Amino acid sequence: MKRKKLLTYSLFFAGLIALFLFFVFWGTDNWKTSLPTLSAVQPFSFTAENGKTFTDKDMQGKVCVVNYFFTTCKGICPRMNGNMKKVYEAFKDQPDFMIVSHTSDPETDSAATLLKYAEKMKVDTHKWVFLTGRKDSLYQQARNSYLLDDPKNSVKNIDDQFLHTQFFALVDKNGNVRGQIYDGLKTSDLKQLESDINTLLNEPETNTHFVNGMFTNNP
Repeated sequence: MKRKKLLTYSLFFAGLIALFLFFVFWGTDNWKTSLPTLSAVQPFSFTAENGKTFTDKDMQGKVCVVNYFFTTCKGICPRMNGNMKKVYEAFKDQPDFMIVSHTSDPETDSAATLLKYAEKMKVDTHKWVFLTGRKDSLYQQARNSYLLDDPKNSVKNIDDQFLHTQFFALVDKNGNVRGQIYDGLKTSDLKQLESDINTLLNEPETNTHFVNGMFTNNP
């Protein structure tokens, strides 16, 4: 009999605690599940399609979707950037949103070539930026910042490498790579990406990794 009463009281107080926590945290950020942090964007400096320098500082305060492609690709790139165009159309009117595409083939894809590609895509390059630069630096960013390729590949001769990936990375306003690595060819991943973009757009900028407008590696 005593055990039954003890069990009843325990369940009663457990229920009270659960209700208390529900009313305290419901509707607050503490109730929401935060998207996991995968890595942090390292400092970089590349050349945009307009010929101007584009650095990590230009991503500050923006939710950015990042990918790699090359303009002469006849395989996955047209499909991948076709899907990216849908993401662009969904969020192009959001002031804190940007797409950052890097070439995997900087020897072919000059700034002028990327500008022609952007014009063909009919996108606003203030919202969708196309970057070129040194091959080793571009590939290092793909591997060490965005996790779009295995970092172990960096030990190979850069002249013998070619990065060809269909994956997207999602960067928050503070320079953290968040959520997951998204397959740019999978409908389910693209739907999840759009959901996660909305989540990050509603998060405040805290400057966790931006210091004086620069990214840092501090956790």
